[in-house]
Amino acid sequence: MKSRNLLKFGLIAAAALMVFGCGSGEASSSASSSTPTTAPTTEGKKLKIGVSIPSADHGWTGGVKYWAEQEMKKHPEIEWVYQTADNPAKQNESLDAMLAQKIDGLVILAHASEPLTPKAKELHDAGVFIINVDRGFTEPVADIFLAGDNKAFGRISAEFIAKQLGGKGNVLILEGVACNVNTDRVEGAKEIWAKNPGIKVLDSQQADWNQQKAFEKMQTMLVKHKEVNAIWAADDDMALGAEKALKEAGRDKNIFILGGAGMKDIVKRVMDGDPMFPGDVTYPPSMIAQGIELAVKTMTGKTKAELKAWKPTNEVVKIELIEKANAKDFYFPDSIY
Repeated sequence: MKSRNLLKFGLIAAAALMVFGCGSGEASSSASSSTPTTAPTTEGKKLKIGVSIPSADHGWTGGVKYWAEQEMKKHPEIEWVYQTADNPAKQNESLDAMLAQKIDGLVILAHASEPLTPKAKELHDAGVFIINVDRGFTEPVADIFLAGDNKAFGRISAEFIAKQLGGKGNVLILEGVACNVNTDRVEGAKEIWAKNPGIKVLDSQQADWNQQKAFEKMQTMLVKHKEVNAIWAADDDMALGAEKALKEAGRDKNIFILGGAGMKDIVKRVMDGDPMFPGDVTYPPSMIAQGIELAVKTMTGKTKAELKAWKPTNEVVKIELIEKANAKDFYFPDSIY
């Protein structure tokens, strides 16, 4: 069965499990009732791995937080240094703190690419092994880069919109935070629409993956543009903000929205045949758990010299189109997201 939550390590949504909390900038170590086993480097020290992610400021990052915490619980043999941050500056501060605590490795999902790159490079130059998840750096800093195929995200979603509109119609765009994820999605979509001259992009606004910002930006665009056939939103949180603006403007008929990331509420509406959401695109927040698992598997038992000699690698999480016919394969009502 296909699943946005089931990656190659068999991640399963488990709402019944207890989640240990961590607020913005708060550090914590994982706990488990199982008997810890050490995972030393050859130097004989217990591995210390930092996990740095954005605060849960919208649904997808809430999913990231959940999956990161669940995966760390599976590895009590590791000394975890776990921090969340609600902006790039605070994330950089947390990375300074991790460096001071002499972490061996770092799993990071960056708030934004550009402001986190210099700090990540500083840690890497200091000998920290880095697994970068989702939002890439502006320089090749990471030892392992794990991300969804965001170009494919853009292409698949744009092709779906073009097909739904019969190759002709007016589209509004809601973009996410300025980072490589957003850039790849938008550029991928525009590549497709450039081949479909009947599709007109009327406007594009940045809403930072945020539902409220998307609502406000869409209100402004709807005042400016009277003939709109579809809205392309770079994720499902922004898609819901766009829907709210459409309803308040009385323009929620004969228009549809295509978001992405596989939020369970959106997938359910696709499955039910809701004309507002005829499709969606997968992008699982559980990829952070895969990044953590990669860190454990890759670093365990290796010397610092072996890790320093690691040749950078990239891994890609597959992106898929969700339509009414296959939505049941992507719907998990007990999922955190």
